Amino acid sequence: MKMLSKRWLLLTATLVLAAAAAVVGSQALAGSKDAPGAAKGLGPLSGLLPRDHLTTESAIQVDLSKETVRLPLYKGKANGQTVWYVLLDASDAGLAHDLGVNYAPKLANIGINDPEAVQTVTLESPTPTENPFGQAVVDFHGAPDFSPTRIAEPGPNGFPLAKFQPGAVAGPGYSPFIRIAGSDVVYNAPIVATGDGPFDVVHHTNTGDRVLGIHIAPPSPPGQYLESYVDILFVKGFDAGQPIVYISTDAGQPLSAVLERSTYVPALDQAAYNGGDDFLGSARERLFGFINGQSGADNKEAQGFVHLVKDGHASEDASAGNTALIDALRNGGDLLNVFGDFPTEADPRHALAYSPLWDAQLGQWTDKAIKEGLDKRQIDEVQVFNLAATRPDLITGPGGAPYGAAGVDINCAVIGFIDKAPTANLADPVPNSQFPPR
Repeated sequence: MKMLSKRWLLLTATLVLAAAAAVVGSQALAGSKDAPGAAKGLGPLSGLLPRDHLTTESAIQVDLSKETVRLPLYKGKANGQTVWYVLLDASDAGLAHDLGVNYAPKLANIGINDPEAVQTVTLESPTPTENPFGQAVVDFHGAPDFSPTRIAEPGPNGFPLAKFQPGAVAGPGYSPFIRIAGSDVVYNAPIVATGDGPFDVVHHTNTGDRVLGIHIAPPSPPGQYLESYVDILFVKGFDAGQPIVYISTDAGQPLSAVLERSTYVPALDQAAYNGGDDFLGSARERLFGFINGQSGADNKEAQGFVHLVKDGHASEDASAGNTALIDALRNGGDLLNVFGDFPTEADPRHALAYSPLWDAQLGQWTDKAIKEGLDKRQIDEVQVFNLAATRPDLITGPGGAPYGAAGVDINCAVIGFIDKAPTANLADPVPNSQFPPR
């Protein structure tokens, strides 16, 4: 974990200095006595998400009370070891629909200038006796190592972290994005557990840091198919003004992997391409995060890195038994990032621009914004862009740099929306705020 790129070390140092200088001004606001203020605007906080709210239709259930999504779990092999993976996105519309996953046509570009960002896998060909009904085993070239201990030691102001280390690291040849030999279709198929069990869903020595439960189905009776599944801690955010849920499985940088409780996959760092979004050849979509947003469980304006560390139990292991962590996240203690395009948007240009590989635009509120109480929670992509374009006195990139891509990419597949479907942005773009014109 010490062999980090010079660019990422520079970015980390910039974030540390920038956040340390600005975070002291963030103040919590008083909230409702009935529910934490941070939960305001997040929709229902308990019960099962209705199935017509899912974009990942194969999801078995989304439990808002437990902060988990239950997904089908598929068996694979990597270097002779059993691995378990989930399917989240596909670059082909027909196959995405057939599998009940998100259609993400941009994934077809992911290997441009970065062939290691997508691994070619093989599919076994079982005989009728070996497999009368069910999946064929996928043979991966690499797998994550889940044995490292995740470290997220808070700094004096929460974030920047005083010490950090990813709890899962890609092994040689591993990427969550796969292409089956003989096919051009790219799938998002992150490995979330290794081995044949038992599975550690408390300290995550053989599971992803968001895996809270695993059920491996017994042999299926004749004429039936019994399904294995995994419960994964989801993340809350916003798109086009609406609260959404997604899962974070991988990141191209160590710090983002720690904050996202995901697998550090260096091969993703150069995936096509930083700052690209809707430009030719890009596999990424924009995501908006905030370094020094407000914090406080009773604060309806809370959002961002400082809030996650101070109020979201970021330093602790996530487990079903850690109810304090679950409740904190359920009540708004997440990063609450703002997404760009989303599969339910009414304009096909925005719906089809969705990608699970997000290119982070990190915002830092200025001292002026903090002092004047203008560092408020953001919930819409266009509003953020308009703010960055017209008020550089209020929000900048890390350390006062121009606002834009920060060299951070994460694999976050959307699962669904909590209340109402995101259909259109809340504002029209101001001139010269983004390209192509919206």
